[in-house]
Amino acid sequence: MKIAILGGGHGAYAAAADLSEAGHEVRLWRRDAAALEPVVQAGAITLKDADGVREVPLALATADIAAALQGAELIVIPTPAIAQHDIALAMAPHLADGQVVFLPPGTFGSYVMARTVKQAGSRADVAWAETGTLPYLARKHGEREVNLTIRAIRLPTGVYPARKEAEAVEVIRRAYPAVHGCGNALSGALMNAGPVIHPPLMVMNAAPLQHFERWDIHNEGTQRAVRDVTDRLDQERMAVREAFGQGAPHYPLADHYNNDQWMYGDAHKQLVKSGDWRENIDLHTHRYITEDTELGLAFLASAARHAGVDAPIAHGLLAIVGGFLGRDLRHGPRTFESLGLADLSAAQLAQRLHDGE
Repeated sequence: MKIAILGGGHGAYAAAADLSEAGHEVRLWRRDAAALEPVVQAGAITLKDADGVREVPLALATADIAAALQGAELIVIPTPAIAQHDIALAMAPHLADGQVVFLPPGTFGSYVMARTVKQAGSRADVAWAETGTLPYLARKHGEREVNLTIRAIRLPTGVYPARKEAEAVEVIRRAYPAVHGCGNALSGALMNAGPVIHPPLMVMNAAPLQHFERWDIHNEGTQRAVRDVTDRLDQERMAVREAFGQGAPHYPLADHYNNDQWMYGDAHKQLVKSGDWRENIDLHTHRYITEDTELGLAFLASAARHAGVDAPIAHGLLAIVGGFLGRDLRHGPRTFESLGLADLSAAQLAQRLHDGE
């Protein structure tokens, strides 16, 4: 299958190497041509995982998004949600009928990006899908080298518009067999693990993050009190899902720590053992704040407000982060209010997510 990978981060390089090695025709696009040049020159990415180290050739590495998208059946965008608006504008003129766009994860980006490309003038009949996490725990170790710690084994995926769910999931499963449909875009967005696991880790590790040059929030930073807050935040997420009529499985985050039933299976020990997450984290600029809190947690809190679900942990964490950022995150760009969804009834919202705008 012809696949376009858009992005230049850990997930994009992992996806490009993994899917190319699986036999797909992969084209990697990155807007930063200079940063992409080592991959262009080598024509390959160095992939490291439990099977060793090897060079994985790509069909194309390019800063020309039109070249990357041409003829692609599947477009994978494993980038932070803060990049989605600019990427949507860049891809809008080049989209074609029948393409499937997959956001792992999306932070409701399937709905937001679909609306953005339409407003930019695209009339392509495209299906947009998003899941709850990246298909990989991965970190780049060099300009064209990526270390892949683990692959996801379950990827619950929502589709926008939901009427295209069956066909979109069928296409994505050709690349990621772990994908299974979980309903509409809202359902997919409320599977997103980032806004549940990362805000408590950032808030409750704020002092050591600012004191130490490098700190592993998943190792020393994950103590019992942090886990208790995370579990309660996740209970709020699952209550919101149920309020919107979304059934199990909800993929409770507790499974990530306690057993092998979560999206990555029994992965937490491997995540800690790799050492790749002992890093410098800036409380103002890291994507755990800019993506998972300012966008993701704000979205979850707004969904709770819309559904009438009491969510004190979500709103409390949002208020604390807003305190050190110096702004009210309840009014961020990815809330029901900002997206014009707050005044819709549950039935109207479901209809819009099913049919598309």
